[in-house]
Amino acid sequence: MSDALPIRAADVKVPEVNVPDAALPKAGNRALKKFLASKAAIFGGLVVLVFVAVAILAPLIATDDPLKTSFLTIRKAPSLANYFGTDELGRDVFSRMAFGARASLLAGVVSVAIAVIVGVPLGILAGFFGGWTDMAISRVADALLSIPFLILAIALAAFLGPSLTNAMIAIGFSQTPIFIRLARAQTLSVKSEDYVEGAEAIGLPNRWILIRYVFPNILPPLIVQATLTIATAIIAEASLSFLGLGQQPPDPSWGSMLNTAKNYMGQAPWMSIFPGIAIFLLVLGFNLLGDGLRDALDPRQS
Repeated sequence: MSDALPIRAADVKVPEVNVPDAALPKAGNRALKKFLASKAAIFGGLVVLVFVAVAILAPLIATDDPLKTSFLTIRKAPSLANYFGTDELGRDVFSRMAFGARASLLAGVVSVAIAVIVGVPLGILAGFFGGWTDMAISRVADALLSIPFLILAIALAAFLGPSLTNAMIAIGFSQTPIFIRLARAQTLSVKSEDYVEGAEAIGLPNRWILIRYVFPNILPPLIVQATLTIATAIIAEASLSFLGLGQQPPDPSWGSMLNTAKNYMGQAPWMSIFPGIAIFLLVLGFNLLGDGLRDALDPRQS
């Protein structure tokens, strides 16, 4: 009979892997340098910042009350008094566009936030646990993805009722499957890494593994996808407002302004030109910003 004492799990010391403190700052500096080296990304970021500033400072920038009507200045061409002209009720188009930026940006950010909050946890659970959890979540996501995004958003907005809040909920729900699939794919990739397997081997709780190891390592692609999806959400909000399912009159929205302007294309083209340009520039800005973030945060990019 051996006299050796039994080895307890507490007596086994797992060697710690010391990561230099400068590793993360260096990675962040490298990503920042790559982002700043992209002129397109800088341009996109500046465009987005300009529109954010316009939305925040709308009460100071607007030259008139966006809801004020004047039958003496109906469909007046752009001038020093009205920079972008007036609409069919004599309202200042420039002022309405400044306040309309709030609706577009709010719809883009809030709807994507809804999609991230709902979709990312479901995708992480599906990718990490697999089995029936993965099958149930993935099949629901696949079913939703089989429906065109805008068609699903229109159907949900019509079911919930016409309002900006309901439009944001509809857009967010319609975008949720995108984040479920992305979070699931990234989780499957991270799950096979040595540090995750090591954490499981030493008995760390799944909750801690997901929070400490999985989520931080799938965050960069999620940020990129969220930035690009905001552009899609802005177009969707404009489309819903154009159809009368988004921001309701008389509150300004670029989509609802285009809906009204379509009836006056010949008499007052400026009513459609300026909101159309604003939507184009804001969507372009978010797309360029998202592309720049993808190149900067992707370690495979040279």
